[in-house]
Amino acid sequence: MNNSITTKLTHALSLTIAFVLVLLPFHAFLTVWLSSIFGHYTLLRLWKEIVLLAVGLVAVGLLFRDRAMRRALIKQRLFWLVAGYTLLLLALGFISLAHHMVSGKALAYGMLDDSRFVLFFGLCLGVAARDSWLKKHWTAIILLPALVVVIFGLLQILLLPYNFLAHFGYGANTIAPYQTVNSNLHYVRIQSTLRGANPLGAYLILILAVIASQLMRVRTNRSRLIYSLFGVGVLVDLFYTYSRSAWVGALLSLACLGLVAIKSKGLKQRLALSAAVILVIATGVTLALRHNNRFESIVFHTSSHSVATTSDQNHKSALTQGLDDLAHQPFGHGTGTAGAASVYNLDGPVRIAENYFVQIGQEIGWLGLAIFIFINIFVGVALWKVRTEPLAQALWVSLIGISFVGMLSNVWADDTLSYIWWGLAGIALSPHLLKAEG
Repeated sequence: MNNSITTKLTHALSLTIAFVLVLLPFHAFLTVWLSSIFGHYTLLRLWKEIVLLAVGLVAVGLLFRDRAMRRALIKQRLFWLVAGYTLLLLALGFISLAHHMVSGKALAYGMLDDSRFVLFFGLCLGVAARDSWLKKHWTAIILLPALVVVIFGLLQILLLPYNFLAHFGYGANTIAPYQTVNSNLHYVRIQSTLRGANPLGAYLILILAVIASQLMRVRTNRSRLIYSLFGVGVLVDLFYTYSRSAWVGALLSLACLGLVAIKSKGLKQRLALSAAVILVIATGVTLALRHNNRFESIVFHTSSHSVATTSDQNHKSALTQGLDDLAHQPFGHGTGTAGAASVYNLDGPVRIAENYFVQIGQEIGWLGLAIFIFINIFVGVALWKVRTEPLAQALWVSLIGISFVGMLSNVWADDTLSYIWWGLAGIALSPHLLKAEG
């Protein structure tokens, strides 16, 4: 295959990856809506995996013909971590399947949830290392769809009826058309075009980090105004998700961005002092309003007038059970035996730890959890090393916030966020991790 054909194929792969990244924020909405018209909800949900499988096969074919790229890839410790993690998922999954601890459907679902984003990271890494188009156009790829998501979220807050999405097929067999705080319709949680309020909140952490990073770099007043208005829209949407983990995650991300981007030691000290004052005030307000019904509902997701089980109680119960599994089953129960995939094990228990790291440990044990954590650390360190680049900077600070969210939910199981974040990470690190010669 001559260089001209290889170049054209690689560029076609870049455009296909961009197409997938642009559509991902609307994935939940489109699949539910189209399935309400044509049926085949499960098949429609897999559209991106089908497209990316084809892209991956072509990319692997090109890799076999590129000796320099193969050598660069094999030298990377991250390659071996991802390979080991994927093989462990497969091995323990099939062992559990052989012992009837997991169904075939649950195993397939579990493999998708646990591995697709790190494999997509590798795919984007390889393609972007050979074609610079994705690196040049990443801002449009992520921010233009995000603008639509944010505007639709604002419409949900200001104009649309709370059950508006029910007109597009949302319901008991797909995605709930709305979510509330503590079953109270006075506190409807927006979800825009994502699959829920918590996934939207986690996604907005990334968008907020990108906007804040860009805002520090733009020079014209017009650009500053546009990014500022965009950021305000993100913050309003973020508040009305009522996702407390996303609120904290966003604050952590912005705090990390301040530490990284601000060079003046005096300014950093003043910001740290301001943060301390705000924390003291927030603590005082919390104590003063702890018996206020509205404050209790928004901040604690409960109220003194409610008899419903609170989300905090559910989190605590799920996490306790998950940690107990980790303590008593150090080798894990097998891929597909925890998280959303475990729902498909008709003869086995449903294990929802509401903590993505604990979920990985429940499935593939302490060793698998350690490898997964090392993958996150390796990528985080690699992004830190090139933090002067805007994309790497936004990804690094958002990883801090999103990892916090992952301690309270199965954050990387959301295909929209996991594909987008890890795909962008592959694009950001491609010139630094894969330096193949022409």
